[in-house]
Amino acid sequence: MERDSMEYDVVVVGAGPAGLAAAIRVKQREPELSVCVVEKGSEVGAHILSGAVLEPRALDELLPDWRDRGAPVTTPVAGERFLVLTETGGVAVPHALLPPPMRNRGNYIVSLGNLCRWLAEQAEALAVEIYPGFAAAEVLYDDGAVAGVATGDMGIARTGERGPNYQPGVELRGRLTLFAEGCRGSLGRELMDRFSLRAGAQPQTYGIGLKELWEVAPDRHEKGLVVHSAGWPLDRRTYGGSFLYHFDDNHVAVGFVVGLDYANPHLSPYEEFQRFKTHPKVRGTFAGGRRVAYGARALNEGGLQCLPKLAFPGGALVGCEAGTLNVPKIKGTHTAMKSGMLAAEAAAAALAAPAAPGPVDISGYEAAFRNSWAWEELHRARNVRPAFKWGLWAGLLHAGVDQLVLRGRAPWTLSHAHRDREATRPAADCAPIAYPRPDGTLTFDRLTNLSYSGVNHEEDQPVHLKLADETVPVATNLAVYDAPEQRYCPAGVYEIVRDDDGGDARLQINAQNCVHCKTCDIKDPTGNIRWVVPEGGGGPNYPNM
Repeated sequence: MERDSMEYDVVVVGAGPAGLAAAIRVKQREPELSVCVVEKGSEVGAHILSGAVLEPRALDELLPDWRDRGAPVTTPVAGERFLVLTETGGVAVPHALLPPPMRNRGNYIVSLGNLCRWLAEQAEALAVEIYPGFAAAEVLYDDGAVAGVATGDMGIARTGERGPNYQPGVELRGRLTLFAEGCRGSLGRELMDRFSLRAGAQPQTYGIGLKELWEVAPDRHEKGLVVHSAGWPLDRRTYGGSFLYHFDDNHVAVGFVVGLDYANPHLSPYEEFQRFKTHPKVRGTFAGGRRVAYGARALNEGGLQCLPKLAFPGGALVGCEAGTLNVPKIKGTHTAMKSGMLAAEAAAAALAAPAAPGPVDISGYEAAFRNSWAWEELHRARNVRPAFKWGLWAGLLHAGVDQLVLRGRAPWTLSHAHRDREATRPAADCAPIAYPRPDGTLTFDRLTNLSYSGVNHEEDQPVHLKLADETVPVATNLAVYDAPEQRYCPAGVYEIVRDDDGGDARLQINAQNCVHCKTCDIKDPTGNIRWVVPEGGGGPNYPNM
């Protein structure tokens, strides 16, 4: 069966804030251009997970009348605290000592998934075609330039054979293709290798963010309150922190981020998150409440010095696909949207110009981004994250000097030490960590929490977590690192199982559990695991996340 083919002026891969902002901006600039967005989630917003506190600057530029249009951005930040926690207590950092990027006056607590659903409505009103439930699985090339994407085949059995419901993928051909897959996109990774986009950039560093949504008792709710913390339960050499965001309908978003450059393979980001909720300054928020959703997602933390080249023949990278998160602000939506808008403006201008031989050139996007407020913001933030390689206290002190005194204008740029997976030390060199058993009320085991993610995959399909060498999980990961994939995965995908007699070990991959966080693609000590898209529509189905 041959694949059907559809032709567009612009194809956008990913219906997150960057991709939707790009689609809207193209139609605002050149309404006659045809634009489509392909999204692997079952619906727009199904795979979107973020804290989230929104800085509305980019939204103001994209849709200045968003308030009149009924955008789901209705909870302004009314108060904020930053805590440095010890095991039994902690101290609040005075607001005057918080670096300006960490102050949230004028920002809003939102569900980013719901914001994306609303942005999709605005895009469709401009005649953008959006196709949820179709995963872009392949980049199409013509004469060395990107020419669009193809969605994955449906109905392929686990054995690789075509099942009775087989349907071939569809080619979505575009004069330009904008890739907005989010952090560690599988096609973006291919493009970076093919076009050497990372040449001259430092290795990207990542974190894993875990989040629960709670409905709390009314007397525990402080609408508009933003709380961040650093310190316990992590040790002083491990980067990370937490958030609690009180927004509407007595809802509190609680989350925990762990930098994936941690050294101890015994560490479990998920268990650290559960332990965090038991802290005396935290647990009271949840008394009498109930958890309503759970999810996890990797995030880019490297900053400006880790950005790849953004444009290439036939397309560009936008948003977290490129790595535009501002770490000290703990925000990336506004910078992601801005990058999408700038790419769209370059695309609209190039496509409206008289046709020239060869692929459409949008190299002007790179220059526009460098001249934008987003670039300036990332430039001022560039030295915060890498300073934490010296530990918590040195990192906090450096962040204060860099952001409060120097205002991000230091005449130097710090480097990241190494790729995250290279930081992992042998298990024998590290202390085991004893985590408390979950109580089922405040803390939960992984698989119970996973049932609150809405995750679902067609089980009879090829495993989308690929091993370059099937001997490595036992011969190296288990033997040297005590199989850390069992702990860094927030969904219980990876499991070491043994024969009934306790003999030979093997790695079992429970791919149906995968929430598409991409952590395994980043943290596997040997780089042996590669995440690729499963059948379209599979994965989590996050409500209000």
